[in-house]
Amino acid sequence: MKTMTGNDPFATLIEPATLKIERRLPGPVERVWECLTQSDLRARWLAAGDMDLRPGAPFTFTWRNDDLSASASERPQGTPEVMTMESRIIEVHPPVRLVFSWEEGGEVAIDLSPDGGDVLLRLIHRRVVKPGERLMIAAGWHMHLDILRAVLAEEIPPSFWAGWMTLKEAYAERFPA
Repeated sequence: MKTMTGNDPFATLIEPATLKIERRLPGPVERVWECLTQSDLRARWLAAGDMDLRPGAPFTFTWRNDDLSASASERPQGTPEVMTMESRIIEVHPPVRLVFSWEEGGEVAIDLSPDGGDVLLRLIHRRVVKPGERLMIAAGWHMHLDILRAVLAEEIPPSFWAGWMTLKEAYAERFPA
């Protein structure tokens, strides 16, 4: 298995229902933390939703993936323009650790580590049980984190849907059912 360097953009299965993905991002840690926790900044790369950063506090993610890229790409048939998910804060240690719930018992932990002027972001998504869901979630995190890197680098973000569809196929090869 490859060592954790933050250089491999693909998610890996570290347990049958647990995904890990890492990104090296432009720092500092406090700036990346703001992009994780402030709704207006998070909406630029993932989903909007005000967070009360206290364990147990509920919040709602609101995705508008069509709005994440300057270049429009066609949304997959049957995918709504706006998606929402109720979540709650599980654990928070500003500015280095955020853990929140994900549908039906899932959990996402994001850890930030300073690395010179950069930041290593390590995301662990637990209890992704259904194989088809694993592909969609892995491709989703992959694209969202690529867009986060572009936002932090002040670059034009890649097209979300075009990248997501390509990555979903790549993950199907990496994570056979």
